[in-house]
Amino acid sequence: MQFWRNDPMAWSGLTILVHWTSMLTVYGLYALGWYMVDLDYYDAWYRSAPFWHKSIGLSLCLIIVFRMGMRLLSSPPAPLANHAKWERTAAKLTHYILYGLLFSVFISGYLISTADGRGISVFDFFELPALVSGVDNLEDWAGEVHIYATDTLIIISLLHAAAAIKHHFIDRDATLRRMLGMSDGSSS
Repeated sequence: MQFWRNDPMAWSGLTILVHWTSMLTVYGLYALGWYMVDLDYYDAWYRSAPFWHKSIGLSLCLIIVFRMGMRLLSSPPAPLANHAKWERTAAKLTHYILYGLLFSVFISGYLISTADGRGISVFDFFELPALVSGVDNLEDWAGEVHIYATDTLIIISLLHAAAAIKHHFIDRDATLRRMLGMSDGSSS
């Protein structure tokens, strides 16, 4: 396994790192998002939680854009020989749906946060300006999209994980081991 580039039978170390970091970040942001909606003005996290949620979310957006660039420069490993055509198609479709949902979440979160015309501070390092504002009910509309997109993202990601577990325990192939960096996928 190479660190920088995928090879024909294995994911690169960088791809694996980005995959699992993204997964942990998505689930952490999801939990933080649900925690935030119940905070009241007097709670110590009332201002801090949204700051961290936005900063980490925008950082994840950059990571996902980087991941998509990696995908263009380094083809994914070949599917395992035991994967049926419908499984390959479902896997591709699932990845496209996950990316689409991620960008729906990023864009809707951005619109929620900038609907009043103020930019978003990212870790107090730089500010992402508000590009769209003054639209009636923009934050409400974007909020609905954000909720439905995140809920759907979690559901689809759980199905994605269930498919990997099915491949590991039922099919007994290297699908999950490849994404854990434990196998080159040459068996099965």
